[in-house]
Amino acid sequence: MTTTNPAAPAAPLAPPDPARIAKTVATKMPFRGDMTGLTPLAGDASNRRYFRIALKGTPSALILMQLADPEGFKKSEEAVSGASAQIAELPFTNVLAHLQRTGVTVPQLHYYDREAGLLYLEDFGDLTLAEACRDADHARLVALYRQAIDQLVLLQVKGTKPPAPGCIAFHRRFDVPLLMWEFDHFLEYGIVARLGQPMKPADDKAVRAEFQRIAELLAGQSQVFVHRDYHSRNLMVDGSRIGIIDFQDALMGPATYDLASLLKDAYIELDDAVVDGLVDQFLDGLAAHGQGWADRAAFRRLFDFTSIQRNLKAAGRFVYIDRVKHNPKFLADIPRVLGYVKRNLSKYPELATLRQHLAPYVAELQ
Repeated sequence: MTTTNPAAPAAPLAPPDPARIAKTVATKMPFRGDMTGLTPLAGDASNRRYFRIALKGTPSALILMQLADPEGFKKSEEAVSGASAQIAELPFTNVLAHLQRTGVTVPQLHYYDREAGLLYLEDFGDLTLAEACRDADHARLVALYRQAIDQLVLLQVKGTKPPAPGCIAFHRRFDVPLLMWEFDHFLEYGIVARLGQPMKPADDKAVRAEFQRIAELLAGQSQVFVHRDYHSRNLMVDGSRIGIIDFQDALMGPATYDLASLLKDAYIELDDAVVDGLVDQFLDGLAAHGQGWADRAAFRRLFDFTSIQRNLKAAGRFVYIDRVKHNPKFLADIPRVLGYVKRNLSKYPELATLRQHLAPYVAELQ
């Protein structure tokens, strides 16, 4: 079993050739199209770039995804574990084909220019779930999140069974080495890089032992299809539907992972009562498909422990993106994700040891 590091920052991408794009739109699409404009879109923390292609005579548009390296798909930007299958296909297109069979809302791929590393995709618009909820009233916010939960239930149930050996996600999993790599990522960047010094050996040993215990708990659960970044900036509100993007790092993991990613989000904080109701909706949705959890208290404990792992990893990742990719925009979200961790550490007496040895090094946990 191997665990690989995320890809190093790529050199700046040269802009795609407008003439090539215009010709592709005119000759390779499943419809007749004439390009009238190409607008760069704000990027995320990835090495990909995105553009919107305006089309003549229609308000519809296309999204152009530009890969950092046409062959770069062989290296995930996230650490992966257990990838025994030979990677001979772009993970985005591989996972997309699988998800299209589940009935969830994912973008249609109109054309993939392999030579240039350009993908021509359906446009879900610019409104993320995070933006849609920013000024929404309570009823609208809950309604949007209920839609996101319905999509997640479908993603998990139909994405997991029947198994799809041709989908790369089924050859990667959140096992103990990967979960521990993510914990270590937090220690490296969320503590050592932030403080400029390592933890004391006794604290380091105690914290790693507690992390190991959580990793074994999560890895020991039944494995389901996991998007891995199912949060409010990867869900697009497109009219009456919610579209799912950024799924290329999908793998197998615990049923709580995507739920914790959505409800303990780095970018929007939900009231506890809303979270409780959405967790119940998720469990009701699984039960409707014959996959219910008899012990809901046990599920909630697992959800909270998953949130600890996910949010610590996010905090470390945000520092990494600042220090290594020179992109500081995620630093402002660190207090929120560590706030979730602090509340969960206080909620469970069995985590007192972890809190005792970790909090002195993290101001937000004190």
